[in-house]
Amino acid sequence: MTGHLPIDGPGYWIEENVLRADECDGLITALSICTTKRGRAGARHLMSQPAVAALAADQRLLEIASRALSAEAVAYRATLFEKSVHAKWLVVWHQDKALPLEPVFDAPGWGPWSRKAGIAYAHAPAEALLRIIALRVHLDASTSCNGPLRIVPESHRMGVMSEEEVLAFAETRHHVDCLVGRGGVLAMRPLVIHSSSRALSEAPRRVLHIEYAAESLQLAPGIRLAVA
Repeated sequence: MTGHLPIDGPGYWIEENVLRADECDGLITALSICTTKRGRAGARHLMSQPAVAALAADQRLLEIASRALSAEAVAYRATLFEKSVHAKWLVVWHQDKALPLEPVFDAPGWGPWSRKAGIAYAHAPAEALLRIIALRVHLDASTSCNGPLRIVPESHRMGVMSEEEVLAFAETRHHVDCLVGRGGVLAMRPLVIHSSSRALSEAPRRVLHIEYAAESLQLAPGIRLAVA
């Protein structure tokens, strides 16, 4: 699926061959020597890494994000998801509802709050999440055997749902395995219901998940995204 991602569409699309193989190799090398603490599933808060910040500002990614948001896109958060023979983790069906914010505030529709690596996060209302798009840059090919992302198409149109509502909805709807070649990009809405199965092969699956906001980091008066 390629082209424009309208708000009333399936909530995701895939563009192949955005990055070259040598660019993927360079990013893998840069990430392997970065000082950010890595967990079993990868590493969060990577916008401070020069190679990641440069990729997030790359015109090819900005064009995809801006097209999805129908506005100038600004990157604010980057996360590495890494599956391998030693890390075959899975993720249950969910929506991405938490945003990094500065400072902490009290406003209707925002919360609960949490803190991750010193950065404050709050679950956001649907109107804020509509201004966000995530680009998943595939440094390795995502195949049916290495734990690909699974998406329930059009599920973002249901708005913010509870964990119980998400699971019940996903159990009764068709889902799609998002198979993406090396260097390809999957763009997705935060509220699209998605999951990830365990890896069944030794082939690694490294994905840089970069999130963009429309026009600026200011979501509303007194509400600003933190760069993470």
